[in-house]
Amino acid sequence: MKRFSRKFCELTKVVGILGMSLGLGGTAAAADWPSRSVNIVVPFSPGGTTDVVGRLMADKLGALWGQSVVVENKLGAGGNVGTAAVARSNPDGYTLLMASGSILTVSPHLYKDLPFDPVKDFAPITNVAAGPMVVVTSKNVQAKTLKDLIDFAQKNPGKLNMGSAGLGTQVHMAGENFSYAADVKMTHVPYRGEAAAYAELMAGQIDVVVGNVGAVSGLVDGGRINALAVTGEKRAPMLPDVPTTSEAGMDGFTNYGWFGFVAPAGTPQEVIDKIQKDTAKVLAMPDVKQRLESIGMTPVGNSPDEFKAAIKEESDYWAKVVKDRNIVIQQ
Repeated sequence: MKRFSRKFCELTKVVGILGMSLGLGGTAAAADWPSRSVNIVVPFSPGGTTDVVGRLMADKLGALWGQSVVVENKLGAGGNVGTAAVARSNPDGYTLLMASGSILTVSPHLYKDLPFDPVKDFAPITNVAAGPMVVVTSKNVQAKTLKDLIDFAQKNPGKLNMGSAGLGTQVHMAGENFSYAADVKMTHVPYRGEAAAYAELMAGQIDVVVGNVGAVSGLVDGGRINALAVTGEKRAPMLPDVPTTSEAGMDGFTNYGWFGFVAPAGTPQEVIDKIQKDTAKVLAMPDVKQRLESIGMTPVGNSPDEFKAAIKEESDYWAKVVKDRNIVIQQ
């Protein structure tokens, strides 16, 4: 667990050394790319964190490249429909996937007949942004601290209902990861999107969600729900009064959600490298960093090899969580 956590803490620090690679020139092959419009597929609905990050990058990269960069929301099957479409695309760099971490690291262990292979069908480009989650509860839940919540859940297995944005999503797996680390059992209640889960949480129909910082901060500040802990190594600027999980008694536990660019396998390495370097340039812009921080995210911008290694490590970790918690999706 701690090794997994350190990897993603390291990734969130990469933005601090982006400048080391920004001066490297591309090859002649990359110099001619892009010569036409680039398509970024977001495999979730408009308005979610994946979509917000994708549109921010599309706007900035389009200006940098002098070409139109179009975001296409292609929904279905927890992100698998849009992901499969990119896997089948021409590997020329003109179709990219803005992937959430769960698509590449969790779905392979949940679905028996996945319509793509996360390793063989994609070329990792860069992790664009990462951020912690927040353990939030309904106002009806009596627990005032994370320890209170864990103590109650341990004494009452399955009594607490844990909402999520859907089966296999980052919100779902963050909840499972928290339950796994705390050695508790909660009853999972999936919804069609994160917003629906929060509506039910505010109504008292469910008890707990481990959600994205940007999505819950306004509800917490408005007194609609309670926040018990942030799953990062440091407190979230958007929720400065909320302790980290370590401060709240879960020493060493962290959980980060992330969003990154991948391309169809076979895309020329020169193009992959150009996209990574240009993404790093964008992530170094003060206004981009500010916008990402406003939704609880930190710019990353790591190399393709670093991104590939991180995906492998996280995938291995989730394989164990899925097996140990017996998480099954019926198809």
